[in-house]
Amino acid sequence: MLLDNISLFLKIVEKGSLTAAGREVGLSPTRVSERLAALEAHFGVVLLNRTTRAISLTEEGRTLVDGAKEVLDGVADLETRIRFGAQTLTGPIRISAPSDIGRSLLSDVINDFLVEHPAIRVELLLSDGYVDIVGLGVDIAVRFGTITDSTLRVKSLGKKRRVLCAAPGYVEAHGAPGMPADLKDHNCLIMRFGQKLDNVWSFGSGATRQSVTVSGNRVANDGALVRQWCLEGHGIALKSELDAGPDLRAGRLIELLPDHAAPAAPFQILFPPARAQPDACVCLPSSWSRPLPAVTLFDTQQKARLQGGH
Repeated sequence: MLLDNISLFLKIVEKGSLTAAGREVGLSPTRVSERLAALEAHFGVVLLNRTTRAISLTEEGRTLVDGAKEVLDGVADLETRIRFGAQTLTGPIRISAPSDIGRSLLSDVINDFLVEHPAIRVELLLSDGYVDIVGLGVDIAVRFGTITDSTLRVKSLGKKRRVLCAAPGYVEAHGAPGMPADLKDHNCLIMRFGQKLDNVWSFGSGATRQSVTVSGNRVANDGALVRQWCLEGHGIALKSELDAGPDLRAGRLIELLPDHAAPAAPFQILFPPARAQPDACVCLPSSWSRPLPAVTLFDTQQKARLQGGH
């Protein structure tokens, strides 16, 4: 019952009122209010400030919202593993993913999954440009960033940062930018996503948010190539921590301007709309919902020394 009440609480927050949430799940406003009261009694705190016109989250309510989605996703994944763990899964799965994430993260996940389910056949489509998920018959897509197609079903894998980074050799030769505006004096390695050139890089958040138009002598539509250029010391790149994490931990790359980092962006799994999913497509994503490696930067003194060198 606790999980059901937490789920109802999230629905109240999403819809903006007890009445709208009750309408969505088929409960009367009175019953919704009773279950919200039971949830608040369980935790011993007030989760929502309520007036006759509006509701707003308390600090405790925000904490519950932040953690509840991950908990409910974890319960759903556990249910999936229990339901399908004893079954023989068969058939093809077509997966779309960005090139670096496919190579560095999904490859091992898929290998482990195929050991457990040898009758499955996986087709992995790697592309850093626009992919027509429905038109290409993609069963599962992995994406980093905001999704604009509201018809796709989304499963969150949390949020990950984009990291401004360069090789130690580049920093030793050219110095490190002290602020975002200094990037105009550096060679930046730029991604192209279809028709869109990703040369406007954002930093900070809220009142400190700023965007800088960067330039450089290398542009590619392949994230793995941009990463390779960065490792070779050809310039500065803006990469997701999923791509750059291993290189940052190993000291092959240095994070630049960490105090100006932009807020983390969504990392998620997408499913096509209105299509019956094979059991394998329900089971496989549970392997991706376990904690992903975070970026652990190398020794701060070494980083400071390299960033301070000119």
